[in-house]
Amino acid sequence: MKSKEDRAKLVQQYKEIPIEAGVYQIRNTANGKVYVHSTPNLRSLNGKTATLHSGTHRNKFLQTEWNEFGAGAFALEVLEVLKPSDNPFVNQKDELRQLEEQWIEKLQPYGDRGYHSVK
Repeated sequence: MKSKEDRAKLVQQYKEIPIEAGVYQIRNTANGKVYVHSTPNLRSLNGKTATLHSGTHRNKFLQTEWNEFGAGAFALEVLEVLKPSDNPFVNQKDELRQLEEQWIEKLQPYGDRGYHSVK
Protein backbone atom coordinates (compact mmCIF):
# COMPACT_ATOMS: atom_id res chain seq x y z
CA MET A 1 0.00 0.00 0.00
CA LYS A 2 1.22 3.47 -0.81
CA SER A 3 2.00 5.93 1.92
CA LYS A 4 -0.07 9.06 2.44
CA GLU A 5 2.77 11.12 0.97
CA ASP A 6 2.84 9.00 -2.20
CA ARG A 7 -0.92 9.32 -2.55
CA ALA A 8 -0.75 13.08 -2.02
CA LYS A 9 1.92 13.35 -4.73
CA LEU A 10 -0.22 11.37 -7.17
CA VAL A 11 -3.26 13.54 -6.43
CA GLN A 12 -1.19 16.69 -6.95
CA GLN A 13 0.22 15.35 -10.25
CA TYR A 14 -3.31 14.60 -11.43
CA LYS A 15 -4.45 18.12 -10.55
CA GLU A 16 -1.53 19.57 -12.52
CA ILE A 17 -2.47 17.76 -15.72
CA PRO A 18 -3.87 20.42 -18.02
CA ILE A 19 -7.56 20.17 -18.83
CA GLU A 20 -7.88 19.59 -22.55
CA ALA A 21 -10.98 19.87 -24.70
CA GLY A 22 -11.46 17.59 -27.66
CA VAL A 23 -13.49 15.27 -29.81
CA TYR A 24 -13.85 11.56 -29.10
CA GLN A 25 -15.63 8.59 -30.56
CA ILE A 26 -17.24 5.54 -29.05
CA ARG A 27 -16.70 2.79 -31.62
CA ASN A 28 -18.57 -0.48 -31.76
CA THR A 29 -15.82 -2.95 -32.65
CA ALA A 30 -18.39 -5.59 -33.66
CA ASN A 31 -20.06 -3.59 -36.44
CA GLY A 32 -17.88 -0.49 -36.92
CA LYS A 33 -20.55 2.05 -35.98
CA VAL A 34 -19.34 5.21 -34.23
CA TYR A 35 -20.73 7.90 -31.99
CA VAL A 36 -18.83 11.19 -32.24
CA HIS A 37 -19.03 13.86 -29.57
CA SER A 38 -16.95 16.58 -27.94
CA THR A 39 -16.14 17.49 -24.38
CA PRO A 40 -14.49 20.49 -22.74
CA ASN A 41 -12.61 18.08 -20.47
CA LEU A 42 -11.14 14.90 -21.96
CA ARG A 43 -10.27 13.72 -18.44
CA SER A 44 -14.01 13.14 -17.95
CA LEU A 45 -14.27 10.39 -20.59
CA ASN A 46 -14.84 7.69 -17.98
CA GLY A 47 -18.08 9.46 -17.13
CA LYS A 48 -19.19 9.08 -20.74
CA THR A 49 -19.12 5.31 -20.46
CA ALA A 50 -20.64 5.45 -16.97
CA THR A 51 -23.88 6.72 -18.50
CA LEU A 52 -23.84 3.75 -20.87
CA HIS A 53 -23.20 1.33 -18.00
CA SER A 54 -26.12 2.83 -16.10
CA GLY A 55 -28.39 2.72 -19.15
CA THR A 56 -28.96 6.48 -19.24
CA HIS A 57 -27.01 7.65 -22.30
CA ARG A 58 -28.91 10.26 -24.30
CA ASN A 59 -28.27 8.52 -27.63
CA LYS A 60 -30.79 5.69 -27.56
CA PHE A 61 -29.34 3.93 -30.64
CA LEU A 62 -25.93 3.72 -28.97
CA GLN A 63 -27.47 2.70 -25.64
CA THR A 64 -29.47 -0.10 -27.28
CA GLU A 65 -26.40 -1.60 -28.96
CA TRP A 66 -24.30 -1.14 -25.80
CA ASN A 67 -26.90 -3.20 -23.96
CA GLU A 68 -26.99 -5.77 -26.78
CA PHE A 69 -23.24 -6.18 -27.46
CA GLY A 70 -21.85 -5.36 -24.01
CA ALA A 71 -19.13 -2.97 -22.90
CA GLY A 72 -16.36 -5.20 -24.26
CA ALA A 73 -17.49 -4.53 -27.82
CA PHE A 74 -16.84 -0.78 -27.57
CA ALA A 75 -13.70 1.34 -27.73
CA LEU A 76 -13.45 4.93 -26.53
CA GLU A 77 -10.95 6.90 -28.62
CA VAL A 78 -9.84 10.53 -28.64
CA LEU A 79 -10.00 11.79 -32.22
CA GLU A 80 -8.49 15.23 -31.72
CA VAL A 81 -7.46 17.56 -28.91
CA LEU A 82 -8.53 21.18 -29.38
CA LYS A 83 -5.47 23.36 -29.69
CA PRO A 84 -5.57 26.15 -27.12
CA SER A 85 -5.70 29.70 -28.44
CA ASP A 86 -3.88 32.72 -27.05
CA ASN A 87 -6.55 34.93 -28.58
CA PRO A 88 -8.88 36.10 -25.78
CA PHE A 89 -11.71 36.59 -28.30
CA VAL A 90 -11.80 32.91 -29.31
CA ASN A 91 -14.79 31.12 -27.83
CA GLN A 92 -13.63 27.61 -26.89
CA LYS A 93 -17.19 26.28 -26.89
CA ASP A 94 -17.70 27.43 -30.50
CA GLU A 95 -14.30 26.09 -31.54
CA LEU A 96 -15.09 22.73 -29.97
CA ARG A 97 -18.49 22.56 -31.69
CA GLN A 98 -16.85 23.32 -35.06
CA LEU A 99 -14.22 20.64 -34.48
CA GLU A 100 -16.94 18.12 -33.63
CA GLU A 101 -18.85 19.06 -36.79
CA GLN A 102 -15.68 18.56 -38.87
CA TRP A 103 -15.26 15.04 -37.49
CA ILE A 104 -18.92 14.21 -38.07
CA GLU A 105 -18.59 15.47 -41.64
CA LYS A 106 -15.44 13.38 -42.11
CA LEU A 107 -16.75 10.14 -40.57
CA GLN A 108 -20.41 10.41 -41.67
CA PRO A 109 -21.66 8.38 -38.67
CA TYR A 110 -25.17 7.85 -40.02
CA GLY A 111 -27.20 4.72 -40.70
CA ASP A 112 -24.98 1.63 -40.90
CA ARG A 113 -21.91 3.76 -40.11
CA GLY A 114 -22.96 5.27 -36.82
CA TYR A 115 -25.40 6.37 -34.19
CA HIS A 116 -26.21 9.88 -35.43
CA SER A 117 -29.37 11.01 -37.16
CA VAL A 118 -29.11 13.00 -40.38
CA LYS A 119 -29.97 16.63 -39.68
